[in-house]
Amino acid sequence: MEEIRRALEEIDRRDAGLSAFVEVWRKAASAARPDPSAELAGVPLAVKGRSGLRAHSARRLVAAGAVPVGATAVPGPGTPWRTWGLGAHGPTRNPWRSDRTPGGSSAGAAVAVATGMAALATGGDGAGSVRIPAAWCGVFGLKTSNGLLPSPDPSGLAAPGLLARTAADALTALHCLLGAPGPEPGTAPAPGAPLRAVWSADLGFADGVDPGVLAVAEAAVGRLESAGLLATTGPGPVLADPADAWRAVRGGRPEEARAVREGNDHVLDALFAAAEVLVTPTTPNRPHGHDGPGPDRYSTALTWAFNLSGHPAASIPAGFTPDGCPVGLQLVAPRGSDVSLVGRSVALQRVLTTLRP
Repeated sequence: MEEIRRALEEIDRRDAGLSAFVEVWRKAASAARPDPSAELAGVPLAVKGRSGLRAHSARRLVAAGAVPVGATAVPGPGTPWRTWGLGAHGPTRNPWRSDRTPGGSSAGAAVAVATGMAALATGGDGAGSVRIPAAWCGVFGLKTSNGLLPSPDPSGLAAPGLLARTAADALTALHCLLGAPGPEPGTAPAPGAPLRAVWSADLGFADGVDPGVLAVAEAAVGRLESAGLLATTGPGPVLADPADAWRAVRGGRPEEARAVREGNDHVLDALFAAAEVLVTPTTPNRPHGHDGPGPDRYSTALTWAFNLSGHPAASIPAGFTPDGCPVGLQLVAPRGSDVSLVGRSVALQRVLTTLRP
């Protein structure tokens, strides 16, 4: 249980300054004795929010041997924006820039994974709530295909997700969630031919993408092309802005979203008939301060279209802006191709491994 001991030590050392957790389960985690033959035996697991252990994903991961170390911070009451967290020690802080938020709503989950306070974390993604904090904290995040795993969200927008330091760790966990045999330890899927990809900076509608974020994302795509892992073609898709449609579905008025959904699905179906993956920056902006994102700024601009469409989407760490803010590269794949998406992300993330400036 060495991994659990190290995770609890990191929590004791770092959480007072980062506030990633609302509850830490030291006694139970220290006493846990999972089956050593289990696929995730002894892996420190953080669960999203106080009720996180009841979620289907958490139950499956615990059954596979993961050991819960605590419940992570999510946004507290009284805020109109969801890209922050409120833990036991106050606002959750970005581990790379303490003056910035970690993203949300899986805020504490991303911070815990980024700092070694957990090796794996559960999350829920209704508009980007796994991918945004993954991007802003420099870890791997996955939103699964809508409907692939049980979700308590009656609107159908939210899908379970995972956060891990690497796509390789997420791949093992995803196999456990799906009840399928995972890869042999220490192995990864062969890269194969380059992924046929379509690059889009803005999905055809997102104005004001931060030039610093865009530069990092474009450089990451260039590195993947040079490594022979990605072959991009164009032009990028022109989607309808999903903001009003997303709000309509969330508000129980799905009929008001029909036209946008059908139009965007038509564009995406045509794209995936010719390409294997759509690539974008995960967010149009870098992490904002603790006073909020500012008026009319939506960190979800490039993520929530795929909560409406149901496609699986992942965020891979792409690098850092010159002022030390992590940037994520979003990969969107055909519905149901979650395992393939994460498997191919293993090689992509290895190429994109970078040091903080």
